[in-house]
Amino acid sequence: MATDGTRDGLAVDGDRLRRRFDAFNEIGATDRGGVNRPALSDANARARDRLVEWLREAGLDVRIDEMGNVFGRRAGSEDAAPVLLGSHVDSQYNGGRFDGVVGVLGALEVVETLDDEGIETRRPIEVVAWSNEEGVRFQPDMLGSGVYTGRFDLDYAHDRTDKSGRRFGDELDRIGYRGDGPCVADDLHCYLELHVEQGPYLAERDLSVGVVEGVYGFSWLNARFTGAADHAGPTPMDRRTDALVATAEVILATRRLTATGGDDLVGTVGSVDVSPNAINVIPETVEFTLDVRSYDNAAVDEAVDRIEREIEWAGEREGADWAVEEIMRVDASTFDDDCVATIEAAAETVGVDHVRMVSGAGHDANYLNEICPTGMIFVPSEGGVSHTEAEYTEWTDVVGGVDVLLHATLSKARE
Repeated sequence: MATDGTRDGLAVDGDRLRRRFDAFNEIGATDRGGVNRPALSDANARARDRLVEWLREAGLDVRIDEMGNVFGRRAGSEDAAPVLLGSHVDSQYNGGRFDGVVGVLGALEVVETLDDEGIETRRPIEVVAWSNEEGVRFQPDMLGSGVYTGRFDLDYAHDRTDKSGRRFGDELDRIGYRGDGPCVADDLHCYLELHVEQGPYLAERDLSVGVVEGVYGFSWLNARFTGAADHAGPTPMDRRTDALVATAEVILATRRLTATGGDDLVGTVGSVDVSPNAINVIPETVEFTLDVRSYDNAAVDEAVDRIEREIEWAGEREGADWAVEEIMRVDASTFDDDCVATIEAAAETVGVDHVRMVSGAGHDANYLNEICPTGMIFVPSEGGVSHTEAEYTEWTDVVGGVDVLLHATLSKARE
């Protein structure tokens, strides 16, 4: 587990970081110990305001681009390509306090520690908070980093709408975070992201740090069955075209085929919208989503093909019309060997128990990895719990992870 200090004496101020963390998570706090700060909400705006205030207090040059990505730059001795550090501060609805936040506030603590110690680096260091990483209000997820890296078009991103029909671009204007700067990737030396694991691997092995070698690829599908609404009482069972029955068959089939399709293949039906959604009416339409992931891109492709066939077969058995489309596809990412080795060496310097691993969750690092050398640091999620108010990481592990980020950043910023 985490140690009380690093082997060379250089360490972050864990008490200062904790004060910041606690103060930050008062914004959008829920009664059950989580936070509710979905992208471009009023609470998310207040969180952005607090972050910008702290970045400026730390002497960083703050800029905001037209996607609302927030950057704070610490100058280097040379005008070289910077080392970029960060994550996100938007949350799930009633999500956890650690997800994304430890990466942003940890990055700020890194630059403040370097200032405290009077350490100058050759390369500038930038702290970033990406917009709409979670994707719970505006889909797809990782929208800010996606536009920055060229994965998405700016107009496409600004036209995304939430369930109430509010446009992303309009909401940026409303909260005052449509910046003047273009959302175009800079010349970056590398990108490093600290994040909670969001799975059980580290906690189950009593390890403090994961040195992330890569991230699962995934496919998101949106599917729909259209049957016929009718009265639940007098309609005989053999005359029904029940869209929910067909959906249930696909849900069970997805569970079976992903459970047997590979060591790391996972599949989830996470959203189901039933209409007319009445107790005494046969469901006429059902729209639902599927999420399929693996570190093996071929396994994802094969699973998606099979699920699409299962949708077709279920529709034919029930006599329902069906449609399915892939709304998001991200290939598995293998991170830069040198960044991974630098993070591993930093973990040795800090003296934390660590392991190389891959991530089952997507992160902004996925897209940054397409344009520059990238690495990630994980700290444990107790019980493997994340995206809920029960999310928790021991504070000693948070500090240990930020210490690893500090040493990896210093190494890369001196190159």
